[in-house]
Amino acid sequence: MTLRFGTDGVRGDATRDLTSPLVYALGRASARVLGTGVPFVIGRDTRESGLRIEADLCRGLTEEGATVVRAGVLPTPAVAYLAGELDAPAAMISASHNPWSDNGIKVFAPGGRKLDDGTEEAIERVLHALLDEPAPAVGSPGADASRAEAGDSYVKHLVRVLDGRTLDGMRVALDCANGAASAVAPSLMSALGAETTVLHADPDGRNINEACGSTHPEALQRAVVEHRCAAGLAFDGDADRVIAVDENGELVDGDQIMLMAALDLHARGALRNDQIAITVMSNLGLRHALAGAGIGAVETPVGDRNVLVALAEHDLVLGGEQSGHIVFRDHATTGDGLLTGLVVLDLVRRSGRPLSALAAAMNRYPQVLVSVRVGHRPVLDDAPGVRAAVAAAQQRLGDDGRVLVRASGTEPVVRVMVEAATAEAAQREVDALVSAVAQAFSAPVGEAGGRP
Repeated sequence: MTLRFGTDGVRGDATRDLTSPLVYALGRASARVLGTGVPFVIGRDTRESGLRIEADLCRGLTEEGATVVRAGVLPTPAVAYLAGELDAPAAMISASHNPWSDNGIKVFAPGGRKLDDGTEEAIERVLHALLDEPAPAVGSPGADASRAEAGDSYVKHLVRVLDGRTLDGMRVALDCANGAASAVAPSLMSALGAETTVLHADPDGRNINEACGSTHPEALQRAVVEHRCAAGLAFDGDADRVIAVDENGELVDGDQIMLMAALDLHARGALRNDQIAITVMSNLGLRHALAGAGIGAVETPVGDRNVLVALAEHDLVLGGEQSGHIVFRDHATTGDGLLTGLVVLDLVRRSGRPLSALAAAMNRYPQVLVSVRVGHRPVLDDAPGVRAAVAAAQQRLGDDGRVLVRASGTEPVVRVMVEAATAEAAQREVDALVSAVAQAFSAPVGEAGGRP
């Protein structure tokens, strides 16, 4: 068995990949590397495999002498917040937006912070050594404590972010993805006085993310219009990201939310160093809008951990991804969908403007993104033809377009993305780049796929 940390913990098929011996060993390895002097906080989403994985993980932790605080079903940012309160390490059992049959474990350093590369590598080394030992019999997870009020503590924290402001009488629709936000998100809206329409908040262990949530917001879009809501919020399975819906039922993505928040913070003198952190996938329209407002952008590779590194290095307060995984560093140690949604609703209320008008500050450029599957792990430095095609495409597009070609870090795939003033221009340049990639890596053009 092998297990490696990706950009956000470990993830795979709950039965085939996250076996009991492996999860147990991960618990032991995490305790050895992160220490046993403080409680280890454990949370989970609503997948039916979560309880079994929780028990296996707790057995491993307690085997090494750690104590465990079981927080129950909570959003990832709530688990990170509780870990911050206790200055403790933590683990969130979730596969985010993946189907119910998958699961994963996100391990946090003490204080609810993301692990750095060195700590991840240390946990991996210990884990693989432990896997060579005979697997013990399944037993009790050991003595631990529960934190039933953890959700209430997190809600109170979010309420405090508004400094006494409320959402009294504001009509809001929520899509909880039948996931970790199912109880907490409605509770937060109730605490702030919003009139809430709630969708997909009846988890059964298998319906998490099923035709709902941030990856399938169509029902929420209809509900916002039908109930005449000021806005809608669609979370993913562990609620660390959110996609908004304006009063007309139109989607508002993470790039637009970051721009709205950045402009507001900038106007109030609260945007430290007048920059935000974005990834290479953020839309060209965001870059142009930020520059026009005198706000800089620190660009990072894909992945929220890269965003967090940039926030710390440049002392910034805001950063995130187009997917809606956004970090408000003064209030959270990780992406927080509920906090982000609250910022959006508060901005609509304070500005007196509809969400559609706030989102219109960004002119989203048409984007075409495809994947080209090749026969082996691609190295773009060995493909001068691809580099030449990229340079030619960027020269043709000029300032009205952007080209990104990158090799996947986990599979034999090259991602090709083009943004342009028109969808036709973007598609034309993508077609040319896909041909160059296919020729360089001897891949049939027919292997190019749609959005990954």
